[in-house]
Amino acid sequence: MPMDARDIETLIKAAIPDATVEIKDLAGDGDHYAATVTSAAFKGKSRVQQHQMVYAALQGRMGGALHALALTTVAPDN
Repeated sequence: MPMDARDIETLIKAAIPDATVEIKDLAGDGDHYAATVTSAAFKGKSRVQQHQMVYAALQGRMGGALHALALTTVAPDN
């Protein structure tokens, strides 16, 4: 069953409360999304560590309910 973009955002914000999350459904099928996640929690972390934080927030749904997620993470400058 496809995953709703609001559910993805809710899971990410629950794990990373200050996150700003922008999600686009790439194929219109609820299975292929692009997400940009901005959070001060990413400061000082490698891109891999940032992505791991987001994947952990999704609680194992990657590859299952959520088939594909093109992920961009950003640590704000201020």
